[in-house]
Amino acid sequence: MTRFEQLQGALPEQPATWLITGVAGFIGSNLLEALLRLDQRVVGLDNFATGHRRNLEQVRAAVTPEQWARFRFDEGDIRDAAACRAAVAGVDYVLHQAALGSVPRSLADPLTSHEVNVTGFLNMLIAARDAQVRRFVYAASSSTYGDHPGLPKVEERIGRPLSPYAVTKYANELYADVFAGSYGVQAVGLRYFNVFGPRQDPDGAYAAVIPRWVASMLAREPVFINGDGDTSRDFTFVANVIQANLLAATTEGLPAAHRVYNVAVGERTTLNQLFQALREALLPQAPWLADAMPSYRDFRAGDVRHSLADVSKAAGDLGYAPTHRLHQGLALAMPWYLAHVAAT
Repeated sequence: MTRFEQLQGALPEQPATWLITGVAGFIGSNLLEALLRLDQRVVGLDNFATGHRRNLEQVRAAVTPEQWARFRFDEGDIRDAAACRAAVAGVDYVLHQAALGSVPRSLADPLTSHEVNVTGFLNMLIAARDAQVRRFVYAASSSTYGDHPGLPKVEERIGRPLSPYAVTKYANELYADVFAGSYGVQAVGLRYFNVFGPRQDPDGAYAAVIPRWVASMLAREPVFINGDGDTSRDFTFVANVIQANLLAATTEGLPAAHRVYNVAVGERTTLNQLFQALREALLPQAPWLADAMPSYRDFRAGDVRHSLADVSKAAGDLGYAPTHRLHQGLALAMPWYLAHVAAT
């Protein structure tokens, strides 16, 4: 039995109170569903800047009325220190997911990215410190590796940031480290690698690649690849991220008050390979894709060329063991993508 399986068996017998910031977002709503299914008490904080009320409604439909009754939602902005203090009161664990993602968004508007991702993060960190939560787990990013050429990516070796977004996520790690050393805050940063899954928004200018390509394919629109298609990523299904968050919050005896871990699968997929995988997955519903080919355009500013994670540190300290590879994750996510695209 894996450590996560043991945790899933133990949590319903030991209910705790969890705060999820960004609870109406893609990852936040999946964390909410997982915790409610484990009979935990959950407080959610979101301002719907990038999250959606429909995500919360989908969680409500997926759990029992008794489980849903354990959820309290606070509408608020992490840039508001008072909202952060109110949300964290009486909480055991914080899962801080709220952020403005997207490298292009940060290049277009670096100030707002800084306000949300750095000032908002600091507000939450201070609130968690003052509330004496057991552990503060936060969404870090593989963008922190910047221009470091080494593969696979190892937590201790990072390069120069390539975008304002990357700077904000690295600043989070620095603040968490200082708060651990100065105030004794127990904190864990999880460097996510290209997460995908149900409730990931295919709409808007800053949609992630997988839901955006699925939407384009079903609409018979061109699929654009930035560069030559040999750019590679370590695509990570959201179930792996849920596992990492729950283990990071509850694992006792970590080597230091603040630790950072890669959260990925440890497998590299090129964008050309991803296109082929999506085309094959959609063929039963979209036979016109049989001869479809992507369109290529210039590389995008701020993008990292290759990304591949070494997850051995998370495996050793947390017992993290990814359960879903790319094709397994796509098979589980595809029904949601198909339903959402059809509905919109």
